[in-house]
Amino acid sequence: MTADLNTLSSPDRLKLRSEDYDRVVSALDYLSEHWREQPDLASAAQAAGLSPHHFQRVFTRWTGASPKKLVQALTHASARKLLVDGASVLDAALESGLSGPSRLHDIFIAEEATTPGDVKAGGSGLDFRYGFAPSPFGVAVFVIAPRGLSGLAFCNRGEEEEAFGDLARRFPQARYERDDSLAADWAGRVFDANAGDTTLPLALYGAPFRRQVWRALLSIPSARTVSYGDIAAAAGKTGAARATGAAVGANPISWLIPCHRVLAADGRLTGYHWGLDRKRAMLAYEAATG
Repeated sequence: MTADLNTLSSPDRLKLRSEDYDRVVSALDYLSEHWREQPDLASAAQAAGLSPHHFQRVFTRWTGASPKKLVQALTHASARKLLVDGASVLDAALESGLSGPSRLHDIFIAEEATTPGDVKAGGSGLDFRYGFAPSPFGVAVFVIAPRGLSGLAFCNRGEEEEAFGDLARRFPQARYERDDSLAADWAGRVFDANAGDTTLPLALYGAPFRRQVWRALLSIPSARTVSYGDIAAAAGKTGAARATGAAVGANPISWLIPCHRVLAADGRLTGYHWGLDRKRAMLAYEAATG
């Protein structure tokens, strides 16, 4: 049976995953023990007793990720802990089985859109500009990195500094420069329906699971709602609704990454970081402008 899992009924999907289980477990054991050697596809396939092509298909079908992606995730997790514990970037790279800092840099950019040096410094060396501008949902708070928008929050008048502080706490060692003119420019690009700007770059910083959830949020069509369980499934984490809810709540870019479209399983409005009244207003706005 080689059909895509998405085309199969639930019983057939379970049957196929069951058939794949033993071989995938052998491969997972091998990769968990040998990831520091950065094993290639052929080595992992041999451990599973399959050809490389067949193994790639079976492993990805069962886990939702390629063998290479798993090795990269294990490498990233190890290196991240070493950096936080005080290791140099070079030592973290070498102790994680990599040839040097450049390869570690590529992995960190792929996994969490930031560099090993940024992680080690806790944001030290990062330069953000921030500012406040009017929006359809109150005062908008923008945090802009050189690569794009990193934060968008909302607040009532008089609460601007508190709302900015909430975003800035994510990178306490970064440098922040206020620029309300830049914020106003971004507000026009984000909220002006006639602007026609579809090239808004987002610079997301966060752990891999959170970024995976945020990407899943981007797939929700305008004026549609889904449940936390739906987002967990879309992120490849079926059954992890609680962890998914935490990741949704940590979304740093409101509106553009539409966490307001996520409801409880029974359809109730719950858990919006910028207030349930604002969440209700956003859904009504989308329904009216559809």
